[in-house]
Amino acid sequence: MILRIMRKNIIYSLLLVVAALFAGCESRLDIAKHGNMGGQDDFYQTDEQTEQAVASMYSSLKGLYYNWFFTKNVLSDDVWCGGGQRGDNTSLEQLNEYTYGTDNGMIQGVFSGLYGLIYQSNLVIEKVTGDTPVKKRSIAEAKFFRAWANFELVTLWGTAPLVDHLLEPGEYRQGNSTSEALWAAVESDLNDAISMNALPSKKNKDDQETGMRVTQEVAKAYLGKAYLFQKKYQEAAIVLNEVVDSKKYDLFRGDYDMQFHAVNNNNCESMLELLQWRNDQEQTWSQYDMTFLMQGWRTAYFNMSGTAANEIAQGTYGFLNPRKSLYDAFVKAEGPDGYRLKHTMLNESQMAEYGAKVSPGMAVYGCEGYFMFKNRPLKSDCIMDASYFQGFQYTDRRIMRYAEVLLLAAEANLQAGQPDKALYDINQIRERARETPLTSVTLDDIKTEKRLELCLESVRYQDLVRWGDAEAALGTQGKQIPNFSSKGVSWDYTNSSYGFQNKHKLLPIPLKEIELNPNIKQNDGWTISQ
Repeated sequence: MILRIMRKNIIYSLLLVVAALFAGCESRLDIAKHGNMGGQDDFYQTDEQTEQAVASMYSSLKGLYYNWFFTKNVLSDDVWCGGGQRGDNTSLEQLNEYTYGTDNGMIQGVFSGLYGLIYQSNLVIEKVTGDTPVKKRSIAEAKFFRAWANFELVTLWGTAPLVDHLLEPGEYRQGNSTSEALWAAVESDLNDAISMNALPSKKNKDDQETGMRVTQEVAKAYLGKAYLFQKKYQEAAIVLNEVVDSKKYDLFRGDYDMQFHAVNNNNCESMLELLQWRNDQEQTWSQYDMTFLMQGWRTAYFNMSGTAANEIAQGTYGFLNPRKSLYDAFVKAEGPDGYRLKHTMLNESQMAEYGAKVSPGMAVYGCEGYFMFKNRPLKSDCIMDASYFQGFQYTDRRIMRYAEVLLLAAEANLQAGQPDKALYDINQIRERARETPLTSVTLDDIKTEKRLELCLESVRYQDLVRWGDAEAALGTQGKQIPNFSSKGVSWDYTNSSYGFQNKHKLLPIPLKEIELNPNIKQNDGWTISQ
């Protein structure tokens, strides 16, 4: 047991402390050092140096996560932007209401962040020799993360440049790629990562230590997801079924909402969690992050009592309030007393029962009287309970859960002509939600189940686009914006321009990139002012 704890602490140290040391990896490693310190080509020689480079790669994903998470979720029909008042975060409002242009800062942040991750991955792929098990695993991880970044680029931008090697000075201004080339790169990297047999598999579903980093099954899950997005249903079904049949992961069986909190970091359902956060007072400020601070209820506008006062970490900002349409979708599927619904979001009366009421005279902006519950910041999530600025949670940032794998497998199996397998996959989700198992399954069943199970988990927008459902679901989004108070809902702000249009199937190449790079062309429908 002591040895296991020591190994776990070593991994934590590599992924946190060393990542901080290498936050400036690009500037350090591109400039030759004086004396005997060496330059970029002298690094990556030992297992220790390789692990440091991998830590820097993981750290790049940490830096990207905030923009990635908020951009994808406000583009969906799960949530209102929210915040303190109109204009609290203009970039997020523009995305949520489909009034954004080529200069949107969140879009720029995701775009540049993905290429930062690709750069860190390319360093490992090209500079590490692969002559030890540690180095070989590192290369496989780097290929996985390069594929993950390119998956986001192709599904969000479609024609983004393909950077599959470390660029020479004369190559910096890359032109557009094609979706076909980007998809081929995603498949190639994931197949390489899998076939190297360097990524470990968990010993069993409860093996937390191995699951702290990318595993063989995680790489297969993303390969299956890539196939599914391209409508390669047979290929997707094969590889996703391998993940399901491996029994290396399982659905979390405790209280549904508690899987999203620090006490259950690296639980059996977690496929991919960002970095590894620690409940360590000495590292409090090095782990500061606004992800949960932004999402938590606008607690300054609430009176808290009872259970809420005891549990809720106050000092959060009230962005990403769920829409009534999401609540209605839950009620239609599982009734107003559905187990999963009550562990996912609360209505006004349920909030009051929990001990949270909007204070008299206060109005919660971008809210219809519904509040996310499954991801509410708890005092027990906090390294330090900073009610003045609640940014110190040690809850890992989750990117993929096993529930998503089951729903991807259900869709792939259904489309590949294997309805019995699809039924098995979706009923695992429904049974955990305490819903009656289906006797047959349709694509609409899977779409519904996916919306409910994975709401506010960064998958909805890309699904709507690939299914061809985006215009119907998002066409009027942003027309009016609600406020919620003790007197009910009022609609106090109206846009003259709003909603998903054909051009929104792809995000615009950021204006900054267009201005700096004459070889890159804008996506269809976008101009400098739009």
